[in-house]
Amino acid sequence: MGAFVISKRFSGEYKFEFTSRKGKAIFTSNNYELRFECEDEIEFIKASLENCTFMKFKSSGGKYYFRMIIEEREMAISRKYTTPLLLQKGIDEIIKYASKSETLDFSSDAFVFPDLPEML
Repeated sequence: MGAFVISKRFSGEYKFEFTSRKGKAIFTSNNYELRFECEDEIEFIKASLENCTFMKFKSSGGKYYFRMIIEEREMAISRKYTTPLLLQKGIDEIIKYASKSETLDFSSDAFVFPDLPEML
């Protein structure tokens, strides 16, 4: 199952990504000034998946991507895919798993792992 991952950009703004079961980002959200805005948008996406539209595009470099639209608002943009089939698999994963996915918050500046004692 995928997960929503909240993190901070270098600019200090917050964003979230929906990652696949294998840990690869499927889409990235817009920027948010406050962390709780990310949490609210994640809950909104989870509750509104049935109203979600995926607009598919092809970049000038030949890669495929989508924009996720809910209630005429662009919520996120996907990573680039090499084929239309892989693009559709990314969309299918969102539809199947996003509503039940957990949210992970990596936005704090604290180091995730504690200091390990030095080995002699």
